[in-house]
This record gives sequence, C-alpha cells and structure tokens, in this order.
Amino acid sequence: MSGRLQHLWGHRRFAVLATALAATAAALLPVAPAAAETVRPGWTGTWATAQHASYDPGTSEVTVRIPVRVSAGGSSVRIRLTNDFTTEPVTIGHATVGLRDGGSAVTRPRKLRFGGKSEVTIAAGEQAASDQVKLTVPARGDLVVSLYFPGRLTHVSQHWMALQTVYWTPDGGGDHAGDAGGDAFTKTDSTFPFLTGVDVRGGPARGSVVALGDSITDGAASTSDADRRWPDYLAARLSACTSPAGVLNEGISGNRITAGVDGNPSALDRLERDVLSQPGARTVILFEGVNDLSWGGATGDQVIDGMKEIVRRAHERGLRVIGATVVPYRGWGDYWTEAKEADRQQVNTFVREGGVFDGFADFDKAVRDPDDPTRYGAAFDSGDHLHPNDTGMKAFADAVDLAGLGVARDCPSARVRLTPYRPGLPAGRATEITATVTNTGTRAVARVTTGLRLPDGWIAEAEGKTGIDSLAPGRSSTVTWRVTPPADAAWGPYDIGVRSSFRQGGRTRHDTDGVTADVTPVPSAVRTPYRTFATTDDAQYAQGDGQFAIWAGGRDLAGWADEKAAIHVPDAVPASGGVTARLVAQTGSGPSAKAGIAVANDLTAPEKGGYAVLTMSRSYGVEFMTDSDGDGHLDTWAGGGSSYHPAWLRLTRDGTAYTAYASTDGTTWQRIGTATVPSAADGGLDAGMVASAVNLDHPGQTTTAVFDSFSTAG
Repeated sequence: MSGRLQHLWGHRRFAVLATALAATAAALLPVAPAAAETVRPGWTGTWATAQHASYDPGTSEVTVRIPVRVSAGGSSVRIRLTNDFTTEPVTIGHATVGLRDGGSAVTRPRKLRFGGKSEVTIAAGEQAASDQVKLTVPARGDLVVSLYFPGRLTHVSQHWMALQTVYWTPDGGGDHAGDAGGDAFTKTDSTFPFLTGVDVRGGPARGSVVALGDSITDGAASTSDADRRWPDYLAARLSACTSPAGVLNEGISGNRITAGVDGNPSALDRLERDVLSQPGARTVILFEGVNDLSWGGATGDQVIDGMKEIVRRAHERGLRVIGATVVPYRGWGDYWTEAKEADRQQVNTFVREGGVFDGFADFDKAVRDPDDPTRYGAAFDSGDHLHPNDTGMKAFADAVDLAGLGVARDCPSARVRLTPYRPGLPAGRATEITATVTNTGTRAVARVTTGLRLPDGWIAEAEGKTGIDSLAPGRSSTVTWRVTPPADAAWGPYDIGVRSSFRQGGRTRHDTDGVTADVTPVPSAVRTPYRTFATTDDAQYAQGDGQFAIWAGGRDLAGWADEKAAIHVPDAVPASGGVTARLVAQTGSGPSAKAGIAVANDLTAPEKGGYAVLTMSRSYGVEFMTDSDGDGHLDTWAGGGSSYHPAWLRLTRDGTAYTAYASTDGTTWQRIGTATVPSAADGGLDAGMVASAVNLDHPGQTTTAVFDSFSTAG
C-alpha cells in the first residue's frame, strides 16, 4: 500500500509493543528460528500473514471463521496466533481447524488444543502455537480456522488487507467454532484476525520460502477471494515439484525497508518476527523499495544499505536471500521524478549485479513497458500504475527461478504461457491466440505437446504442429490457434486454458496456464420494439440475447452540445414509472465519455422536452443531468464519486419529478438526486440506452458501451 492509502488505517487504534516474543508456558511456545528449531522439529510453514494493527470491535461472545489457502500439504497441522500491537490479553475459548466445504462451511472441524487445554489466553505482544492435530492437508488446499472469544472482545489484532472474505457471528452469537455448517456466520470482514501462521508436517515439503514485501506482495489490486497474489502463483508452481516448498506471504501494505510507522514496522524491524522465526524457512525473497524511493524520501544508497543488512542477518541464520528488482511506477500519482528513477535504477543494478544476494528475480523486467521502461506494460497494470493486475502477479511468479530458491527439488522444467493476456474475441470471428512453451531447465525435454481448453461450442484451428520432439534448455516453442467463439455467444468473459505435456527425467510432466477472454459484440441490427437514433455520424449498434452495445463518437452530452447514439423504445415510461439498465462495460475514448440511460418526450428531438440522462463516466462517476427549461440542452447536474462497472442505473418519474438511482448489485440503491423537469409530457416518455465519446478534447475517438439488462416499468 502506498503512503496515500495509509489514511485508511486512521479508524484503527494501534499500540506498538516492542516486546520480544518469549513464553514460559507450554501454551505460549515461541516458534523457533529456522536454523535452530528445537521445538517440535519437522514443521514447515504453509501459510502466514504479518499482523500489524489492532482495533476495538465493540462486540462480545463471537466466533470468527477464517479461510486460508495453504501452499504445502501434510498429514498434521497446527496454527499460530498472535496478540501483537495490543496492550491487553485475549482469550480464545474454543478453536478448530478443518477443510473448507464452500463458503463458511467446514468438513469435520477438528478441535485444537494449546498445551493440552481447550482455552488459551495470549498476553499482549505474545504468540501461541496450537498442539498438533492429525489432518490430511492437501497442497494448495483450503483450510478454515475458527476461533471463539468468550466474554467481551476488547480488541482484534489483525492483518487488515486480507483480500479474503472472513466470516463472523453477530454480536452475542456465541460459540460456533465446532459447527460444520456456516449458517451462524452472518457477518463478513476482509481482515485476518489473530491468525498469523499455519504449519504442516508429514508432507513432502522440507522447507518454505518467505516473501517479504509491501502492498504488491500483500496482493493489492489482485482479485479478492481468488488467491491471485504473486506468492500464490509461486506456490502453485512449487506444488508441481517432486519435493515442493511452502510459501509464506509476509507482505504489509505501505511497508518500507528504511523506516516504519506505528502499525507498520520497517522490513528491518520485523525481520526476526516475520522471516527468521518462521518454521522451516529456507529462503526469503526480498521485494521492497518502491515505497522508500517513491514517497518515503529514501535515497538509492539508503535502500541498498537496508538490503545489505537484511541479507547479512538472514545469512547469519542460514537463509538464502533472493532479491527482487524494484518495479516501475511512473504515472502513480505525482511521486515519480527523473531523480527518483535514477535511484530506482541504482537499486536494481545492485540487486542484479551487486554480488550480495544469492540470486535475483527481475520483477522490473517482467512487467515494464519495453517502449517506456519507467512504466508498467499495459497488460500488467491494474490501472494505478503501481500495483499489477492478476496477469502482472503471475508474471512476477514466473520470473522466480525455482532452482535458485534452493528449497524445492525436481520441478517441471517447461512452462507454457498464453498470449494475449486478455484477448478480445468478436463473436463469430477468429482471433489468434498463442501458446509459448519455454524450457527453463538445464536439460532438454522431449515429446512436447500443447492443447487448448475452450468453452463449449468454440472452435480452434492450429496453425502448424502442436508438438515437437525436443526442446533444448533456454529455448521456446510456439503454437498459434485461430479461436472462434459462436456467433450467438453471450458477450463477456470466458476462461481459456492451455496444457502442455513433456517428458523430463524419464517421466511425463505437465504445465498449465489460462487467460480470461472477452467475447465482444459485433455491429448488427436491433430488433423491434427497439429503435436507434444518433446525432453523430459514426454510431453503430448491436443486440444479443438480452444484451446491447453502442459505439458512438460525439463531442459532448450536456450543455451546449447533445451528440450521442441511442437504442430506445418509444412511449415506454408512463407518467408514473421508470427505466432501469445495467451498464456492464464502457471502453475507449477519453475520461469524460458517458454511457447510461435517458428519457425524453422524444429522444430523437430533445428540444420537445422531458429530457434527462443518468450516465457513468471515468472522470466524474455517476452523472444525473436534466433539461430544466425545455430547450433540449442538459443544464442541471448531480452525482460524482468513483466510476464502477457493472453499474445498475435507474431513472423514475412522478409526473415532472425525476429521481435518479445507482447500484453496484441491483439490490441496494443510492439516490443520486431529484430534479423537476417542467416540460415532461403528461403521457409516455421515450426511454433508452445512450453513449457519447465526449470528444471535445479527444477528437475522432469512439466509446463502446455494453449493457446486459434494460427494462421499463409503469
């Protein structure tokens, strides 16, 4: 997380406690350092998060249920809890662990004990490790940890950006830690409370990799509830090795190497807690520095000095350290300068060539724009120009040399990747999609074959052979298909997968990849009762099964100009009625391009009165505009906020009183505004979907608006 996001912590109450983790009772056993583990040897960390904040939940007698995606598997499991950053003890009256059965349900939850007792009290600043529980934990499987808090819960020690739905009972809900079903858990959150680690033993893994990082490692901008942080993708790669490894995500949003703040200690200050003391830790990947250089005020020399200190301390404890290069961030707010870019390049040269790290992962190279290396490539950018999207997260994981980690053994040598990363496929038309197989190993692999996995009814024709006899180390082979979705395919996202098989070390191995492809509309006629009308020369339209698309140019849609394209129904809204539509996507053109719904006495002639629109634009969010004097020009405005899609939009009228609403889910509606439109006809109004490129400052461009729901009511 950036410095700009730190204000999100303002509602939390922090109290930093600089107390070393030490315990004297069996229930409060510290987790020993990797190089000197004397307690319960053989544990391997399979999941972790860095607790860094606390808040008062104002609740009593509650149970929380925390789903986690583990990395390595085993035959036994334990959990680790922390009460860091607090000044008061916390009591857990009942704790369980089990395999997830969807949502908040658990398959046969197993009771956890702490030093043989069901209840454990953790002092402020301390940790507690549970006793061993026999449970077959599959690699990359979903576990659920449930914790019951008797009495008043005075605080929650947490990792605040979980990107995972966490389930709570309501206040006074009582003990439901042992429930298999999830009906009692009616509240949700997205922070990890108290749980700081999950360990396994009895599995094939003999060590773990710790990802020490900031918001990018934490997963910011990746898809929630989907486990698409780069450490998740790395765990998936390592799980295919004969001897795999656990992956522990110790990212904290806003974290820096050179300095810390209350609730977010520096990487140096938290190194012992979050890295060196992790059970089974063998290697750390250090991916920090962008916050130090961008908004933190640090120089390149200061970041390098901090990196050297982290490497020195890790080496003293027997851990390997892989350095990750600092990613580009030009365009992220106003933080980038040429001087800071020079510092970034200095740090990256040190990571690559300084001779201090045991290896490096070139995350910068993996995602930078080859035409402008100071920026993210468009395929990897989440949109804020600092945090990667899911594809960028995968690119980071791909940039890690598995052999160089020194943990896993006998990993698949060949990797297959699909491009484009987010292809657009016009319905009924062929588009090229390419699979590239790369041999990252030290020996040739043989009998390499590649095949696509497509949605039902899709067609793929390969251009050439889909297999080769041998692929030398460092070499790549490509297969290109012309992929055609059905002409009547619904517009929207579809998953396309690829699977490559090859012979390595005398046995068949596999690798897979997938992309999300967007089936896009193709211009076509609309059907009765719908009609089209435009005041631009470049308008086009399409209608599918309940879906509509509009392509439109136009200089403006408000004030002095009314240039738009519309799909509409005449006389659709009576004197007391309304129109509702869902705007799914809005692409192209400038930041003020508008798309949404409109009503008028006659949409083909707004000067006849009754004119109003409710649209979404990237720059101004929801915009409700009306014509107050009946001259055909929109001259009143209400709205604002952030743009979002899909967006439900609703306009209602009661005579001449118009009210606009917007919703993210079609259930909970926000009133945008109410306006009087004196020129509204006593009878029915035309209603329709509209789009305008608003090209006053972006001449010649076209916007595309896609709707998948449109209805009127009287």
